[in-house]
Amino acid sequence: MTTAKAPWEEMISLGVPAVSPHSGGMKKLSICIPYFSGFGHTKRIAETIAEAIGDAARLLDVEALTDADWQALDQTDAIIFGAPTYMGSTAARFSLFLEEIDTRWEHGLWNDKIAAGFTTAIHPSGDKLAALQRLSIFAAQMGMIWIGPSDIGAPVKPGRPGLNRDGSWLGLMVTEQLGADEDLLPEDLETARRFGVRVLAATQRWSGQ
Repeated sequence: MTTAKAPWEEMISLGVPAVSPHSGGMKKLSICIPYFSGFGHTKRIAETIAEAIGDAARLLDVEALTDADWQALDQTDAIIFGAPTYMGSTAARFSLFLEEIDTRWEHGLWNDKIAAGFTTAIHPSGDKLAALQRLSIFAAQMGMIWIGPSDIGAPVKPGRPGLNRDGSWLGLMVTEQLGADEDLLPEDLETARRFGVRVLAATQRWSGQ
């Protein structure tokens, strides 16, 4: 009779290094942030989230992924997906990245990783919800554990003006200020920072750290 392999044994058999849950070793926490940025706004949000997370964060431009980057994605504890909303969904280049992950879906390599997502657009709605639904459904198909923002801002909490001003709890939404001196408002950057802290805390809790 063939004994079913544990998930970490399956990863090793596929050439992906992993830490056995019985090895007694504590793996260093890792959070990858793969993103696509057409005009730099999504990249700035990704960088803000990474700064909030600290040393555990690894920024990954999906247009320049290396073998080492793919290995990092397979080994990481959490993945925060980031893409602008173009024509009612995630940008095509980011969707291509998601479709390149099909073999990892087949083998369950990303099962039980923490997942989260963020998107940007030039309109307060901009159909950003559709992009976040795309990301969260992808995470569900991959067997991941989805984390959304928790911040409530004004007018419900008047002392928090501008915090989570798009009122999104599925994922982080940012509205670009096209043509303004500040194309990304400080309030949106603060919301992104707090989102990064939240995902870090959830990952630590999920990983038992």
